[in-house]
Amino acid sequence: MTMGARTETVAELDGTAVGGWVRRLAGNTAPRRNHWHTRQIYYRAAEALLDAPAELTWKSIVEQAGPRGSRSTFYEVAGGHARHRMVDDLIGDGRPGVIEIALRYLRTDPVVQLLDETKVWSFWDIRQEAMRQLSDRMPVDEMERVLTASVAGWARLRPALARAGGCTPPACAVEDLTVLHRGHLSGTEALARLTEVVRAA
Repeated sequence: MTMGARTETVAELDGTAVGGWVRRLAGNTAPRRNHWHTRQIYYRAAEALLDAPAELTWKSIVEQAGPRGSRSTFYEVAGGHARHRMVDDLIGDGRPGVIEIALRYLRTDPVVQLLDETKVWSFWDIRQEAMRQLSDRMPVDEMERVLTASVAGWARLRPALARAGGCTPPACAVEDLTVLHRGHLSGTEALARLTEVVRAA
C-alpha cells in the first residue's frame, strides 16, 4: 500500500457513517429537544440493568431511567419509528459495504436496537483514543491490532454490555475495520471477527 493510500484510509476513519451520527447528535448543545441527552438517559439505564443484572424490557428501562423516562420518549429513541436512529445513518450512507453493516444492525426489537447504540456510546471515547494512535506509516495489520485491542479493552471494562446481544461489537468498530481493509473485508466478515474479539476478552 502506498503512503497516499494509508493517508486516505486514516482520513476516511474520520468520516464514517457512525462517526457522523455521533458527532451530529452529541454536538447539539441546544437545551431543548436535545436528542443526545435523552438517548444517554436510556443508554445509562440499559447498562445499569445489565450490570445488576435485571430483566431488560422497555418497561424496566423506562423505570430505571427515573423521572425523565417514559414510554413515549423511549420509543423516540428506540424502535422502528424512532428519531435519529444510528442504523438510519448507516443505510443513508449509501455505500454497499456500509449498507451491509446496516442490515446486520437492523433490529425489530427496540431493546436490542437500544443496546446497539449503547455499545457505540460506551465505546466512543475508547475508539477516539485508538484513532489517535494510528499513523500513516502503519501497515493495515498493525492498524487492525490497535482497533481490536481497543474493542477487547472496552469489552473487559463493560463486560455485561459487551456480552449482551450475543457479544455483538460496537457498530462503529465494525465500520472502522472495513475502512481499514478498503473493500477487502466485508461488513459480515468484520462483524464476525470483532464478535470473536469481544467473546474472547
